[in-house]
Amino acid sequence: MPRFNTPDAERVRGERGVPMRSRVRALLAVGAIAAAPALLAPTTADAATPDSTSDRTKTVASGETWEVTEITRLDELVVEDGAVLTAPEGQILSLTVDGVETGSVLDGTYGWTTVIAAGAYRGDIVLTPAAEHLESFAGATFHLRQGVYVGGDGVVEGKSVLSSVRGGSLTHAYAQDVTLTSTGEAFNGFFVADGASYALDNLQVAFDGNGRLDFASYGAAVTGAGNGTRLVVDGADIDNRGVVRTGVIARDGANVIVKNSRIHTRDGVLPADYEPGFGANMMTVPWMLGLSGNVRATNVLGANTTVTYVNSLISSESWGVLSTDSVRNSLLAAVNSTVTITGDSGYGTYADGSSQQDIFFGTQFDVATFAAISTGGAINFTDSTRDAVATLNSYLELGLTEQELTAIEPRASVVTSRGFGVMWHSGDGGSVSIGGGTRFTTAETMFLDKGKKTSIIVDGSQGAHLHAGNGVLVQIMETDDPGSLTGVYTEPTGDPDKDTGFDATAEHTADARASFTDIALQGDFYNAMRTGKNLILSFRRSSVEGVVSASTSRHAVSTITSADWQQINHVTNTPQPAINNGVIVKLSAGSRWTVTGTSYVTKLVVDADAVVQAPPGKTLTLTVGGTTTPLTAGTTYTGALTLSVTPAE
Repeated sequence: MPRFNTPDAERVRGERGVPMRSRVRALLAVGAIAAAPALLAPTTADAATPDSTSDRTKTVASGETWEVTEITRLDELVVEDGAVLTAPEGQILSLTVDGVETGSVLDGTYGWTTVIAAGAYRGDIVLTPAAEHLESFAGATFHLRQGVYVGGDGVVEGKSVLSSVRGGSLTHAYAQDVTLTSTGEAFNGFFVADGASYALDNLQVAFDGNGRLDFASYGAAVTGAGNGTRLVVDGADIDNRGVVRTGVIARDGANVIVKNSRIHTRDGVLPADYEPGFGANMMTVPWMLGLSGNVRATNVLGANTTVTYVNSLISSESWGVLSTDSVRNSLLAAVNSTVTITGDSGYGTYADGSSQQDIFFGTQFDVATFAAISTGGAINFTDSTRDAVATLNSYLELGLTEQELTAIEPRASVVTSRGFGVMWHSGDGGSVSIGGGTRFTTAETMFLDKGKKTSIIVDGSQGAHLHAGNGVLVQIMETDDPGSLTGVYTEPTGDPDKDTGFDATAEHTADARASFTDIALQGDFYNAMRTGKNLILSFRRSSVEGVVSASTSRHAVSTITSADWQQINHVTNTPQPAINNGVIVKLSAGSRWTVTGTSYVTKLVVDADAVVQAPPGKTLTLTVGGTTTPLTAGTTYTGALTLSVTPAE
């Protein structure tokens, strides 16, 4: 069970502990024309509709500008090349045809607003000028449009494009059985903010077209934003295709709960002149992570934000599924859910920042490149026990009923990666805890640490199991990030200079640590750092069979550019004596290390009931500083230690 009660977390919980205001709202659905949905006014029924048939068509000729000052309904609209449709100052124009948002395009590859594209539109046409919804990020301000904007007092009609809302009921407190469809660019679905308490029940969203920036929620299907905002999404089906056309975004202190839902995103086609960037121009995952793709299914942003997925299917073609970015003191949780990368590149979850927590109870991962990435956050994989889920429900104020809690069957997490397990690449490192009956399987290295302070805690007492397909359980290495999108990584050559101020036999605050309890392990552990960092391994009531050693690591190529992004992360190891990369091994409580190949360590602690041995038919020899030394239980060895395995005579 993870620890929730950090001082910052308690403060956040206190802020959210104020009971939500009771909102008894009358259903404001208006009587509509045949086959029209029940919607808040103004709707298509209230739009300005010309009297004569001839006036129900409109052509805006090349060179002309038509300012649409009110919601206007037509049967046919022709916008010639060079024509301009606009709204009054402070407003932005949207177009729907038969209830589908369409025709809007960004005003440039790095645009901050949208315009109506030239073309011929026919059907039930509604033009809606709505108040601009401004969102800023990295010095840029973006002009958002959305089907429904919900504020503290309910739906804000002046910020909404209600003609895009089809079917079901839309009220100030909830939306039920509503459908939103978009074939335009950078159109949002529901944006719930300003301390609102709102529920989306059986929402259907299908967006096909590029977004602009998920940091600004620009083009997302559902967003919950702002301190005090509580958004519950139950039974949603969100299917988006497009560059940064995110499914769900939780941000800036909101508490978002997603239940019994399906969220899937697919890559879009990048503009021909797009150049990968950071900040306000980030539409693709940075290649230096060894990833590709241009859409992530979900994102958590800002400070004090919480999002929880219960009994849900969340997937993305690429990039990432459960992302956190630019966060502080936030939490992401999933219970009995499924996390999937459907393409050939992408991660399951990202824990950004030292105060981020990612918690997974009974959740299944099937991902392409990484199960998880951390830049300092804490990641926990364990079972969805009754007690764990009940505690989460109370702590995060999820509002799950006793019936819902009972329906959540306890199960273990199952994590499968066609690439790596957990990777640390920047920031202050972070931690991963694996417990319960979690089954964690990777094709590549299980734990990949690029020179960060890390903590790995694995408890196998309830059946947790690790299997690395390439045979490497822990790899510590120098970062292979070239530092910029146009940079080049060059493999260092030769041995590093010895840092005389660094003690390779001591434990330091910034070292990488891994502890294993009550588990049987098969695999190797390598520390290939060139600068001062030790790998500290602790085994308690555990067995390990493999090489544990200082090493040098090498990529398949000596230089890596963006064209070779798939070479990032992949290295081979050659064991060698430690220079600035000590390896400390501590065996306690009956643990056993079966040494399968030459291993170079700097400190070996063997408790009285622990064993270090060779495989059957082999002989193990320990040298300390080149001197053959007996291996005796209850002894600590320090210095240049070499454990060699040879055939038994």
